[in-house]
Amino acid sequence: MGMRRLLPAAAIIVLTGCGGSGSSPASPSPGGETTITITSSGVSPSQVNISQGTRVLFVNNDTKSHNVASDPHPEHTDCPPINNVGLLQPGQSRETGNMTTVRTCGFHDHDDPPPGGVKFSGRIVIQ
Repeated sequence: MGMRRLLPAAAIIVLTGCGGSGSSPASPSPGGETTITITSSGVSPSQVNISQGTRVLFVNNDTKSHNVASDPHPEHTDCPPINNVGLLQPGQSRETGNMTTVRTCGFHDHDDPPPGGVKFSGRIVIQ
């Protein structure tokens, strides 16, 4: 009979331990990874939506180098954290700095800027 009383009590402890108010939020952490891939076809995706404080990883899967920079060309002053990516040789990857200001940031390949290199440009929306 003593065993019957322990089982319901153990079940109650398990149920209250899962999903109580002390659990962590289910949203991605600011350090969650968002990736933009560069190929000969362009950047994919051309727009990403991220949380404030997140970094974006750029991966160069093209056979040529790409020089990732913030808009506008050639000043690169709108979103300086994007300029941390800089020159990526084929096969290289690098993160932006922390994107902390809520806004939309444009980026492009400094060595192939729009309008000719429009396929190597895109937007990072910081929410």
